[in-house]
Amino acid sequence: MAQNSPAPDAIRVFDRALLRRRRRRAAGNWPAHDFLKREAVAALRERLDDIRHQFPRLLDLGSHAGELSDALQGRAGEELTVRTDLAPRFLARQAGLCVVADEEFLPFAPASFDLIASALSLHWVNDLPGALLQIRQALKPDGLFLAAMLGGSSLYELRQCLLQAEAEFEGGASPRVSPFVDLRDAAGLLQRAGFALPVADIDRLNVTYADALALMRELRGMGESNVVLERRRTPMRRQTLLRAAALYADRFGQPDGRITATFEIIYLHAWAPHASQQQPLRPGSAQQRLAEALGVVERSAGEKAGH
Repeated sequence: MAQNSPAPDAIRVFDRALLRRRRRRAAGNWPAHDFLKREAVAALRERLDDIRHQFPRLLDLGSHAGELSDALQGRAGEELTVRTDLAPRFLARQAGLCVVADEEFLPFAPASFDLIASALSLHWVNDLPGALLQIRQALKPDGLFLAAMLGGSSLYELRQCLLQAEAEFEGGASPRVSPFVDLRDAAGLLQRAGFALPVADIDRLNVTYADALALMRELRGMGESNVVLERRRTPMRRQTLLRAAALYADRFGQPDGRITATFEIIYLHAWAPHASQQQPLRPGSAQQRLAEALGVVERSAGEKAGH
C-alpha cells in the first residue's frame, strides 16, 4: 500500500476532523437514518447489472455500514473486498478486510482494484479532482469507478430558510448547509482526472418530514450536518431556529402540514483507460455523411429550403 501526503497548499472547504467525529456519532444509530444510503446503493447496483464485466477486486470507499459492498458482492466477484471509512466505529461491525482511510489520501498502490465504488461520501472531499485522480490510479487498466454523491441542489429549501433567518436575527448569514458539486461539472472532473468514457447523471428525491426540525435531526443522524470550515462556531439562537422552521413551513409546506426536502444525487460512471476501449473518431474521419444518416437533404450554408 502507498500513502499519499497532503499538499501544503491544498484547498480546504470542509473540516475533515469534524466530519470524522460526526460519522462516528452517526454510526451509533445508523439503521434509523440510512434510507438515502440504501437508495444510492440500489441505483449503483442497477447500473452495475448493465455491465458485462467481472470485478474480482472491489474497494468500497466510504462504506458506512458496508451496504454497497454487501450489495455488489456476488455480482462484482469475491476474490477481494476492501471497505474503508473515516470512522472506525462503522468498520468495527463489518467482517472482512476493513481499513480506516481518508478519501483524500488513499493508502493503496496503483492498479490495486478492478472496481472502486462509493456511495454518499465523496461530496465531503476538499480536493475532489485530486481524490478522483487517486481513485483512477488505484484502478487496474479497464477498471470501473462507480459513485453516488450529493449534488448542488440538495437541501436548497433548508439553505434558503436558514440564510434568511440568520440574516434577520444574527446580523448576517453563515454557511449552514455544505456546498456540493453540480452535474455540469461532474463529467468534466472525471475527464480531468484521466478517466475514459465518463458519464454523469442525476436523480432527485423529494422526502417529507414533520417539520424542519425533524429534517435537521435526520441530517444529524446521517452524519450529514454542516462541516464547512467557515461556519459560525456559536450555536444557533433558538429564535433563529424557530424562524427558519416557520419560513420552511410557509414556503415548502404540504397540505397535510409536512415539509418537503430535496436530495439531489449525482451518479458517476467511468473507466480507467485501456487500449481495448472504444475510442472517439478523429474529426473528419466519418465514413457516412450526417444528412444520409438522418435521411434529409444536405444544403450548403445560406441555401434556403425550396430554392
